[in-house]
Amino acid sequence: MSQKSRLLAILLVGAAVTTACTAASTPGKPADIAAAAADPARAADVASDARRHGPEILRFAGLKQGAVVIDLIPGGGYWTRLFAKAVGPKGHVYGIWPKPYAMEAKTDVETYMKLAGSADYPNVTGTIEPATELSAPARADLVFTAQNYHDYPDKFMGSIDPAIFNKAVFAALKPGGIFLVIDHVAAAGSGMRDTDTLHRIDPAIVKKQVIAAGFSFVGESKLLANPADDHTIIVFDKKIRGRTDQFIYKFRKPG
Repeated sequence: MSQKSRLLAILLVGAAVTTACTAASTPGKPADIAAAAADPARAADVASDARRHGPEILRFAGLKQGAVVIDLIPGGGYWTRLFAKAVGPKGHVYGIWPKPYAMEAKTDVETYMKLAGSADYPNVTGTIEPATELSAPARADLVFTAQNYHDYPDKFMGSIDPAIFNKAVFAALKPGGIFLVIDHVAAAGSGMRDTDTLHRIDPAIVKKQVIAAGFSFVGESKLLANPADDHTIIVFDKKIRGRTDQFIYKFRKPG
């Protein structure tokens, strides 16, 4: 074999290896979110889609088929059910409950564990972990948390430093992975003052804390914005419950 032929062979092998590695580490095509939303298994959730904007938020997140998702503090499972159908059988959703939160939400946890691995949701796994940790068998393409970022610094969770939490999220993601945060808006400049009283947090402090952990801020969505919310009422008050002004921030792990 001539030197030129050997060089060409080396280049072709290198290209094949690069292609194989890329295919193994990258989720597939964009998720068919419309089909996922219409799946009969989540028929009971459809009535909530107009208010919660689940399908639109999944599009904003850039979810793809085959993705690995961590649904952090998954509550009643609304988001997990949508994620699971959107990522498809080659993807997986890990619903993770921090232990202190799980102790407060035992009924939700029991219901979630019945959903995980069921006939309709075989690609869902539920786990309970220490609040200072965040781990799954595979690194995630997306870590998602809705209305729970504000809980971590509170006493019942162990008054966790947001830097510890955000570093755990960073470590749980693949390079290029997305961290999507939805939470109730607190008054501008209030920082974390209202996390345990009104269950709200200032979006500015969230952005500052997450960026400090090494993330890049990608952008925000106004899908859950409500200008009529003056940010002074506890989120459980019947006058505002289900209609709070919420921010949706998208961050990316470099790489």
